[in-house]
Amino acid sequence: MRVFENLDEYAAAVGEELGVSDWFELDQERVNLFADATGDHQWIHLDAERTQKELGMGTIAHGFLTLSLLPVLMGQISGVKSVTRGINYGSNKTRFTGMVPVGSKVRARSTLKGVEDKAGGKLFTAEVVMELDGSDQPVMVSENLTLLFE
Repeated sequence: MRVFENLDEYAAAVGEELGVSDWFELDQERVNLFADATGDHQWIHLDAERTQKELGMGTIAHGFLTLSLLPVLMGQISGVKSVTRGINYGSNKTRFTGMVPVGSKVRARSTLKGVEDKAGGKLFTAEVVMELDGSDQPVMVSENLTLLFE
């Protein structure tokens, strides 16, 4: 994990790849819990027999489940010692570019793209590419916004 002393040091890294998280396995239990939490019980996420029959594959994780992994994965990539609080400010241009089969592993690769002063803190924009183990094609690309305070 790359650790910065303060927000100015972090801001100086704009344009750099910050790093890559560990691999994270998406199992069926997590997919089921996400379906229950969100009310998204579409069969492609939950019914392995039907997905095998109709799609020739096993179940796939929800796109929004993939997106929701960013806090845990980004926390493995970088941190700023002086930060007293951080707020997920949103995302731009999030695209789900590939399927995530249940049982596969994903990881996040982050590049710091920009910083601006905002509400007494600094708003950071990071491009995050979610990679699928064994594939050259990313499964998600997103610009994520985080507002950090010292």
